[in-house]
Amino acid sequence: MAVVTQAAVARVKWLAAPTSGAWLSAACARPDLLLIDHAHCERKAAGGALQLMFRYPSDVALAQVLSPLAREELEHFELVLQLLERRGIALRPLPAPAYGAALAKAVRRDEPARLLDSLLVAGLIEARSHERMARLACVVRRAAGQRSAPLRPVLGAGRRALRPRAHHGAATGAGGGGNRGIGRGLREP
Repeated sequence: MAVVTQAAVARVKWLAAPTSGAWLSAACARPDLLLIDHAHCERKAAGGALQLMFRYPSDVALAQVLSPLAREELEHFELVLQLLERRGIALRPLPAPAYGAALAKAVRRDEPARLLDSLLVAGLIEARSHERMARLACVVRRAAGQRSAPLRPVLGAGRRALRPRAHHGAATGAGGGGNRGIGRGLREP
């Protein structure tokens, strides 16, 4: 596997530290887990958007942003499910990452701080997801000249599923919502 240096991938300024090389190696070694996790992340992102809509039913502006986001995330979920099916991989539960629970504990309970914190947590999780997909894409590009690049189909779905979301992320800072750990079965925040 090719080593990806930090200089090869743009650093996401909101993340305290880049994803480790150990996570990258684990993800490349288990594309099946990466795909399963990606499906769960897409579904959870849709659920997170819906949860906020139910928590704040009078906030029309928020609903106008989150409703299309929930649909988009479910479309991404369906794309990843199709890829899993084509590869003969069964969707199954994976252990939840500890960092998602740790971030959720930091959300304040009083309003309006609760909404702000919920959106910030969603944005951090989305930022980590994008950073990891970028690192994986570098590996696939380098491996393209080799005989086999097992992550190419995974990242093909990832590019479709993680395309820029300026139309809804910019309005609220939601960034995409949900727990987008990418590789929950592959420990590390």
